[in-house]
Amino acid sequence: MSTEPVYDIAHLGHVELFTPAIDESYGFFRDILGMEEVGREAGSIYLRCMGDYEMYSLILTESDRAGVGHTALRTTSEQALSRRVRALTEAGVDGEWVDESFGHGPAYQFRGPDGHLYELYYETSYYHPPEHLRPFLKNQPQKFTGRGVGVKTLDHINFLSSDAERDGDFVESVLGLKLTEQIRLDNGKRPGGWYRAMNKSYDVVYTLDATGARGRLHHIAFRVDTNESIWRAADLFVDHGVFIEFAPSKHAINQTYFVYVYEPGGNRIEVCAGGYLVLAPDWQPITWTEAERARGQAWGNKTVESFHHYGTPVV
Repeated sequence: MSTEPVYDIAHLGHVELFTPAIDESYGFFRDILGMEEVGREAGSIYLRCMGDYEMYSLILTESDRAGVGHTALRTTSEQALSRRVRALTEAGVDGEWVDESFGHGPAYQFRGPDGHLYELYYETSYYHPPEHLRPFLKNQPQKFTGRGVGVKTLDHINFLSSDAERDGDFVESVLGLKLTEQIRLDNGKRPGGWYRAMNKSYDVVYTLDATGARGRLHHIAFRVDTNESIWRAADLFVDHGVFIEFAPSKHAINQTYFVYVYEPGGNRIEVCAGGYLVLAPDWQPITWTEAERARGQAWGNKTVESFHHYGTPVV
């Protein structure tokens, strides 16, 4: 593995979620999370967070079961895109180019070792709000509407994997993502790894699927600015009958504050805040032992048991 950092991936661009309850899922993301619809085509609805600069953050696609479709990563340039495609080819990964899609240019799609579908692209459409969503401040992409939670940006995706260590090594060596934190068990295995593209502490996570299934989704996360926004989100979830799987607390790993729920299609969703930036160019990954993780989260509360086996599609 190269010791020279690779900065060809800029950030997580958007995620496609499959849902068997498209109307109910749409209502959750629009009315409860407060996202804006920007387009529809061929059974899919495109939605955005108010602080994301690109056209959209999420694609909801009607399906017979919940889960993740493709996960899109934007590169830092056309040259960076070419370099990553070349690295994938040299690693023996079969992929294919897809024509321009809604909101962005040509993309290269491929699957990771466990089967998760990725998409790399560079050309993109910046969001230009209609008059009623135009903000006063020129340095923000959209007005705050006050509807629902008001999620600001798409933050990260956590994949379940039958071999989290293998998948993590793959995105590190081939995509150039950088390991921020990890869990190492007493037997030496690493069942969880947190990977960043740039200075944000993580964009992509792999955690071990206790069921042994392949290619599933653990959750996607949306960022808000404050802990108070998380508490308000929890109150909204209660009022709207949304199942809260893990009530507001703080992660030990990456120090993010959170609340976890299931959207109507069955996918796990996190609303998060806090965390930290990685500014050190020679950052050394933080390793948590089995005993340290057994303590639970930052304030000592235990991780909910369903975190280890519930994912979508459900098995």
